[in-house]
Amino acid sequence: MIPAEMNAVEIASFGGPEVLKPARRPVPQPGPGEVLIKVAAAGINRPDVLQRQGGYAPPPGASDLPGLEVAGEIVAMAADVTGWRIGDRVTALVSGGGYAEYCTAPAPQVLPVPAGFDMVLAAAVPETFFTVWTNVFERGQLRPGETFLVHGGSSGIGTTAIQLAHHFGARVIATVGSDDKAKACRDLGADLAINYRAQDFVAEVMAATQKKGADLILDMVGGDYINRNLSCLALDGRLVMIAFLQGSKAEVNFAQVMMKRQTITGSTLRPRSVAQKGAIAAALREKVWPLLEGGQVKPVLYRTFPLAEAAAAHALMESSAHTGKIVLTIDA
Repeated sequence: MIPAEMNAVEIASFGGPEVLKPARRPVPQPGPGEVLIKVAAAGINRPDVLQRQGGYAPPPGASDLPGLEVAGEIVAMAADVTGWRIGDRVTALVSGGGYAEYCTAPAPQVLPVPAGFDMVLAAAVPETFFTVWTNVFERGQLRPGETFLVHGGSSGIGTTAIQLAHHFGARVIATVGSDDKAKACRDLGADLAINYRAQDFVAEVMAATQKKGADLILDMVGGDYINRNLSCLALDGRLVMIAFLQGSKAEVNFAQVMMKRQTITGSTLRPRSVAQKGAIAAALREKVWPLLEGGQVKPVLYRTFPLAEAAAAHALMESSAHTGKIVLTIDA
């Protein structure tokens, strides 16, 4: 039986982690093309923090509840949905609403829980794997033998990018904030991990590549990293921006971009259409799901929190003390 109401965590007002409050909400109903998932676990991501702070509004029509990825069981679906059945164990990318006992998801953005995964591990997959696949392999066009630099190597995005890039034959360099995190990145497949607190990543990348530079850089920092990235980006190199933890503005010398034929690009995932996200899901199911099920690639799980302790989970994420993913568990 599907109840009329559910437990959820809402953003009571914009601010620090303490503004995340338990709430009772109506159970959402699946619209055309959607399924209803009884949520067992929900991943936490940096966009959730930005939304809580008032800097990342949900797209039109999306739930105002935070949460961009869930894992659980399908308990209802629209009449036009095909390919899924009631009772299927799934994980899904959503535009909001994950911090709750029930969440709707567009059917094209739903994927089966990988064989051998529990719900917590499955909930740690969608946001980071969708983001890395579309930005590193589709937009960034990473090829075997190229040098790939990822900032924030110990983050959920970073740990995912390191593993996938290494598996597909790239040379991987990661930046991190401590020696312990550097070791964790090397253990995941990074050829070189640079502690940005003690080393200049530009100099280290240039030295490691015999002054050639990185062919592809995935950056979520922005600010003064933008020009520093261009300084260690190779001829015909690509810089892909996915976040701006230090700001989105910089004064760029575009003469250097022209002379080195560099490409600066970027994307956001949340506002993209269901069709676009569905295409990414299909690519993941073909190219990456076999790796997850075969154990070659695996999300790095740092810690879980009960849904009611979402504020503590956000505080941990903002501390950057973690390596990998933080996940909420839901007992419906």
